[in-house]
Amino acid sequence: MVYKLEEKLTEWRRDLHRHPEQGFLEMRTASKVAAEVTRLGFTVRLAEEVMALHEMMGTPPLKTIVDHYKWAVNNGADPEFIEHFASGCTGVVADWDTGRPGPTTVFRVDMDALPIFESMDEEHIPGQLGFRSINEGSMHACGHDAHTAIGIGLATMVAEDPEAFNGIIRIVFQPAEEGTRGAKSMTEAGIVDDADFFIASHIGTGVPHGEFVAAANGFMATTKMDVTFRGRASHAGAQPEEGKNALLAAANATLNLHAISRHSGGASRVNVGELQGGGGRNVIADTAFMKIETRGETSEVNDFVRNQAKNILQGAALMYDAECDIHIVGEAISCKCSEGLAAMVGAVAKETMGITKVHKADNVSAGSEDATYFMERVKAKGGQATYCIFGTELAAGHHNEKFDIKEETLPVAVDVLYRTVLALNGRE
Repeated sequence: MVYKLEEKLTEWRRDLHRHPEQGFLEMRTASKVAAEVTRLGFTVRLAEEVMALHEMMGTPPLKTIVDHYKWAVNNGADPEFIEHFASGCTGVVADWDTGRPGPTTVFRVDMDALPIFESMDEEHIPGQLGFRSINEGSMHACGHDAHTAIGIGLATMVAEDPEAFNGIIRIVFQPAEEGTRGAKSMTEAGIVDDADFFIASHIGTGVPHGEFVAAANGFMATTKMDVTFRGRASHAGAQPEEGKNALLAAANATLNLHAISRHSGGASRVNVGELQGGGGRNVIADTAFMKIETRGETSEVNDFVRNQAKNILQGAALMYDAECDIHIVGEAISCKCSEGLAAMVGAVAKETMGITKVHKADNVSAGSEDATYFMERVKAKGGQATYCIFGTELAAGHHNEKFDIKEETLPVAVDVLYRTVLALNGRE
């Protein structure tokens, strides 16, 4: 039944791919989603209703938000809903409440794109078929366009047979997964506090086309930090002793961050991804700026690395009599999937056309994911949670300018998720 949606799923995905929007700027995307699920009959909550403002991390500057709102309006945003997202709160939560007793089952899909200039190579399929990004400097290079299309497809399937279910079926369209920025604010707004079951999903991540992972347990806890060192400028030749060298403080910190001790509790990572400073060869640099991240196999390991990183940053500033401001702009915790729910979803996938192999669990480190906030909250309140992966053929790796997916994965993913709803919320 789901395969009659294949053409529509492709259409949605390509429209989203052509109009990518980065985290907390998903205004056009969120307006389109809100309009579609409202039309289907879902009860919709938007923006500040589903996001705790004080937990939003790494939000864009106000000018960027204002400018992008104009872009969204001029590029096909739904006029009925676009104003709800003008502030940069771009979350959408859609509920199908049957009015009958039953579990609350929550599905999460993410919507944001990356700050990548999409390939103009003549062999790049989105370019050939006319759906390459028109928002230059932004690109769906991780598959979130597909995830959003899958979420709309699942909503469509649920709405087609309203008498088939009990309880509540909820689809969470999350902003700002990239940089692990958006889930915490939605978690703290309480949108999964009543969930009995929670399922997040992703396409690709190195899993071959036609294969399915029922429980991805390899996500590392992480902290993303923007760091500014502030010193005092001075003439490097005439009065070097009058300066307070912020750039040297940052350079010292960079070297020592990569020397943080390992931890017996699990794998860890640290990376200085960006370093800027100074304004002239004969000037003692009065400012320097860094973008860094820490990761840990568990939240405890990441806490250790993050705390060591803060000590190093502050110590480096002290060495050069400078000041150091540390701002957390993204964070995620570690989490293990619920074995019972993962086994049930795996059993559904095993009976799905288009799935050739099911893996019960994948414990290989796979970066970080802020869906873990939702998962841990659901588990803490007595529910079950899992994170599953739909394998697909990729034109290039995630976060690559030539990234593209095999679109045949879209109906397969919707089919698995829809039949999971039937298994959990279906009427006997």
